[in-house]
Amino acid sequence: MNKYALISVSDKTNIADFANRLNDCGYKILATGNTAKILIENKIECIEIADFTNSPEIFGGRVKTLHPKIFGGILYRRDNKSDLTEALENEIVTIDIVCVNLYPFPKVVHRRDINRQEKIENIDIGGPSLIRAAAKNHAYVSVLTNPDQYNSFLDELVAGEVSPTTKEKLATAAFAHTSFYDTLIADYFEKEFSVAKSHLRINSPLQNSLRYGENPHQTANLYGDFYKYFEIVHGKELSYNNIIDLVAGVELSEELGANSATIIKHTNPCGAAIGENIFSAYKKALSCDPVSAFGGIVCFQNEVEADLAVKLNELFLEIISAPSFTTEALEILKKKKNRRIVIQKEKLPDEYSKFKDIPGGVISQTNDNSNVDKIEFTCVSKIAIDNKQLEDIKFAWKVCKHTKSNAIVFVKDLKAIGVGAGQMSRVDSTILAASKARKFGHDISGGVAASDAFFPFPDGVEEIASHGIKAIVQPGGSVRDDEVIDAVDKLELAMLFTGIRNFKH
Repeated sequence: MNKYALISVSDKTNIADFANRLNDCGYKILATGNTAKILIENKIECIEIADFTNSPEIFGGRVKTLHPKIFGGILYRRDNKSDLTEALENEIVTIDIVCVNLYPFPKVVHRRDINRQEKIENIDIGGPSLIRAAAKNHAYVSVLTNPDQYNSFLDELVAGEVSPTTKEKLATAAFAHTSFYDTLIADYFEKEFSVAKSHLRINSPLQNSLRYGENPHQTANLYGDFYKYFEIVHGKELSYNNIIDLVAGVELSEELGANSATIIKHTNPCGAAIGENIFSAYKKALSCDPVSAFGGIVCFQNEVEADLAVKLNELFLEIISAPSFTTEALEILKKKKNRRIVIQKEKLPDEYSKFKDIPGGVISQTNDNSNVDKIEFTCVSKIAIDNKQLEDIKFAWKVCKHTKSNAIVFVKDLKAIGVGAGQMSRVDSTILAASKARKFGHDISGGVAASDAFFPFPDGVEEIASHGIKAIVQPGGSVRDDEVIDAVDKLELAMLFTGIRNFKH
């Protein structure tokens, strides 16, 4: 009895060698038009699908494999008497191997130089059907969807028999392959035709396993296109915590912009500043809390040069991130073997979704992309602010936005001088920010403060005023706003409302 393998691939990597080895194992090759052309050019015997089914490819190749002789050969149950009888009656031959990968919709869907109709033409119909049929009947059929599978499969086939375990793994990979493909299509159609999402689809391929999660007893994996944005050019692989901190640092760093320095510890800024250049910005940022900066992550938006590299080497830092490094700077920084040096290859997307598992499901939200340049700062106090204070207030607002709630940030001369993060009370956050500032010798008097949410009572602004702060920025919106404003006026402070809250949990 003849043995048949069906091959129809868009990605033709190593397909000639694969088909040739199948021939050597006694398989007759069934192939669709373009695949058959490649095989024939490589002097590999094959039967074109149209000749096998006696039905031509029609509609420009839109219909090729959708035929009972093809799907019957894949789907019939080899140990079912009724199926065997029908197969004989209908001249259905057994197809034991299906090697298919799909039209390149994933490669074209995001291209702006291709119109809608061209993208739709790249949606495969017969291919997913072949894959799903073979995967469904995996007890009898081996289905291959990736050139990376060819060699190990052939090794097993040549040795005598493909094991049930291998067929199960191939079937699982096949359904994952079509699921990924279908998810891209559904997401594209929802966006293209402005249809509200009906399901959450997370469609991210595994990049690599991480050493562990937040703690050594937790497993962790990295999925998606993280390496589209970041390249590790030195040091150990990034851990789960490293990645979370790095993203937090870059989010703030991008918001602060050129000539800024951001130092992150456990997703909170323990230093942030803008200077004449990134060398001066780093020195200013480090002065905020040099103790917490130990083992932290530093992010820049300018190229790192040798003088800064020497300065950075004075302290143990887990990660240094920048869009580029000079050759000399890299040589200096690489002297620390365990430190990670990361190049930020692209700006982070303006908007993306954040997810969190909850019992029975998932909650999601877009990232906080509120823009300080689009905020209308409204002075609600009798005392106004000057331009220098406004610069500090805008800077403080940016840093506060990236600090865990409840957040209070003290700023002076475009540098954070005290950060109170993640406290249960806004008053406690203020006390913590003041304590940090004094511990490292900062003169708080005359500085400004930012609060990520409104003050529910006057006690928050009273505590801030007791440390010499002269201007406060906050969202406003409390039922006691009038009481808070009265307290501000009595304390002879300036206060601005933004109308925007920046909780970060």
